[in-house]
Amino acid sequence: MTVKINENYLLLQNSYLFAEIANRVENYKKENPDKEIISMGIGDVTKPLVPSVVKAFSKAVDDMGVADDFKGYGPEQGYSFLAEKIIENDYKPFGVNLDLDEVFISDGAKCDTANIQEIFDINNKVAVTDPVYTVYVDTNVMAGRTGEMKDDGMYEGLVYLPCREENGFIPSLPDEEVDLIYLCFPNNPTGTTLTKDQLKTFVDYAREHKSLILFDAAYEKFINESDVPHSIYEIEGAKEVAIEFRSFSKTAGFTGTRCAYTIVPKELKGYDDNGNSHSLNELWNRRQTTKFNGVSFPVQIAAAATYSEEGKKEIQDNIDYYMKNAKLIRVKLNELGLDVYGGVNSPYLWIKIPDGIDSWGFFDKLLNEANIVGTPGAGFGPSGEGYLRLTAFNTLENTIEAMDRISKLKF
Repeated sequence: MTVKINENYLLLQNSYLFAEIANRVENYKKENPDKEIISMGIGDVTKPLVPSVVKAFSKAVDDMGVADDFKGYGPEQGYSFLAEKIIENDYKPFGVNLDLDEVFISDGAKCDTANIQEIFDINNKVAVTDPVYTVYVDTNVMAGRTGEMKDDGMYEGLVYLPCREENGFIPSLPDEEVDLIYLCFPNNPTGTTLTKDQLKTFVDYAREHKSLILFDAAYEKFINESDVPHSIYEIEGAKEVAIEFRSFSKTAGFTGTRCAYTIVPKELKGYDDNGNSHSLNELWNRRQTTKFNGVSFPVQIAAAATYSEEGKKEIQDNIDYYMKNAKLIRVKLNELGLDVYGGVNSPYLWIKIPDGIDSWGFFDKLLNEANIVGTPGAGFGPSGEGYLRLTAFNTLENTIEAMDRISKLKF
C-alpha cells in the first residue's frame, strides 16, 4: 500500500500569491542587502495594539496565572461577553438584530471563509468575483469543486464575475445558476464598494434562486460614505441567504493576535438530496464544536476591549491614520497621471498600470527601481492583469517616501 495525496492540490497554480511575493522580495534582499524596502503589498497592519486593548489583554493573561481566575477550554462558539458586544456595537446601530447563538467567534476570517465550505456539498456551483481574494478560489480547488486552470487563467467549474474598469468594478449577476456566491465589499483587492441598491440585486438573486452569499465584510470599519452598507443584513431578506464574515485583524490590529467572527443566521437553510431543509447554523455549530477549540480567553477579552469607549476612540484614530495614508497615495499617483481606484472606503488602492507593462513586470519595476513592494493584480485573477494593489497599512513617513520614489520612476 502507498499513501495517496489529495490530487486537487496539484491543480493549484504555482505558489500561493503572497508566498511568491515573499520569495521574490527575499531574493532581492539577498542580492541587495543595503537597500531599504518599503512594503505596501501584503495587507498587514503596522500600528500596534492600542493601549486599552493591551491593558485588558495583559490583565487577562495575568488572570490565567491565578487559580480562581484561570480559564481552560471555553465555548467553541466564543464567550457570550464578546458576542454581546459584537451585536450591540456592530449590528444594532445599523438596525440589525441578532441572537447570541448566531455569532461564532474564530481565529480569523481567512480561516472561516475557507472552512465554511465544509458544510456544503462538493457539487455546489461556486461563483467568485474576478479579481478575487485568492483564498476563496484556492480552497475550493483544494476541496475538489473545480477542474484544471484553463489557458485564460480561470478554473474549470468556477463561475467568474468580472469586475473591471468598464463596469465600475461592480460584478454582474451570474449568467448561469450558481449555489454559492463569494462577495467581499469593501473589496479586496480593488478597494471599491457596492451601494445598498447594488448589493440588494445579489440578495434578490439569491432569494429567487435559493443561492447562498458568503459575504466578507472584513473592511467595513473603513467605510466613509453613507450609501455603502456596513453589513449585508442591512438589506431586506439577507438573513435568509447570507453568511457574513468579520475580523478584528485590520480594524484593531489583531493580525498577530487572531480574532474574528462569523454570523450564521438561524433563518439560513440548506437542502439534502431529498429536498429536505436543514439549518446551516446548526451545521456550522457542529463543524466548529468538532474541529475547533475556540479562541483563547485573553484574546477574546482583548477583542471585547475594542468596544470600550476608550478602545473605540483609539482604534478609530488608527483607522483615520491609515485612511490619510490612502488619500495621500491616491492624490500623489493621480498627480503622476495614474488611474487609481479604492482608498475611499478601504485601505486598498487599485492602480492601473501604464500601457506596455504587465502586473508582475510592474511589481518587479517597483521592487528593483524604487524598492517598493506591491501586489500584482494578475495574482488575484485574470481581470486583475494590468493593475497593482497598494495598501495604506504603513507609517506616514514610509508612505511619503514611497510616493517620492515612485514619482522619480519613468513609465
